[in-house]
Amino acid sequence: MSLFRHHVSVVLFAAPLWLGAQNVAVPTNEWQVPWGAQGRPRDPFVAPDGKVFFVGQNGNYIARLDPASGEFKQYTIDAGTNPHNLIVDPSGQVWYAGNRNGMIGKLNPLTGEITRYPMPDANVRDPHTLVFDAKGDIWFSAQNSGAVGHLDTKTGKIRLAYTGPQTRPYGIVINSKGIPWFNLFGTDQIASIDPNTMAVKTYKLPDAKTRGRRIALTSDDVVWYTDYTRGYLGRLDPRTGQVEEFLMPGGFQSLPYGMASDDKDRLWITENLPGKGSRLLGFDPKTRKFFAETTVGRPETNTIRHMYFDKKTGLLWFGTDQGTIGRAEVGKVKTVM
Repeated sequence: MSLFRHHVSVVLFAAPLWLGAQNVAVPTNEWQVPWGAQGRPRDPFVAPDGKVFFVGQNGNYIARLDPASGEFKQYTIDAGTNPHNLIVDPSGQVWYAGNRNGMIGKLNPLTGEITRYPMPDANVRDPHTLVFDAKGDIWFSAQNSGAVGHLDTKTGKIRLAYTGPQTRPYGIVINSKGIPWFNLFGTDQIASIDPNTMAVKTYKLPDAKTRGRRIALTSDDVVWYTDYTRGYLGRLDPRTGQVEEFLMPGGFQSLPYGMASDDKDRLWITENLPGKGSRLLGFDPKTRKFFAETTVGRPETNTIRHMYFDKKTGLLWFGTDQGTIGRAEVGKVKTVM
């Protein structure tokens, strides 16, 4: 594995852009998970049949929600797995990150059968976030192990690339050319990886205090990230190295975290203001303005850590620290020009 560093060429800092009375509300629904908030239900993903699978990270389970009936079903997995994230393939197989037992698991929800794919390096102990590429293979981050990996879902072979101690690879997405992009949450950098050579290339961001936690792409392959420590939404153009930053409406203490893009190239970001809970915000890259907001859950304790946009339905799915699985009907929201 080789490591290259790319320095950004231009930095533009934007003042917070907000539309005041024109803010659009986003319709939301939440389902209380029957096994409690202490299990930390999170990272829902919509299966081909419309059912929604999610993990119970602290509860050590995989579960399914039927949004039509509100019925939940729990699946037994290995003790000590503490799954962090899951994704569902076109055949309905559920792939999950074993965050405490150093493996990626595949669950057949029809039979309950589990296939296990252990890490080839025992030091890579914490698979974190998974994403499919166009071939149906899986790319994943391993935060505290300082690694990014590729799982060939046909052969089970895993390749690893190392980003360095304390770099903390976190959110991960795949662009239109099949190149994975990811946050290095322990540093002031965004990185990509060559899917053939596994060479990692880093992009140093303008402020040394930046800590990008989640990441998203628009259809032009521009990279967007949430700066968790400084309260900014960031934009990196890989072609030019140019970075723009937009102060979140909640300000420097807003702790932007969960993030996803929709099929209209709009960004959806969650702020997690201390004592005020989570706020879901819509941002239009064309106008460079925030245009929508909705408060989710109770203010005393709530964090939305990861979100998934389902193109088929136009729904944005999320889990909360209050023990709910929720969705936002962002496809119904019109952008305010």
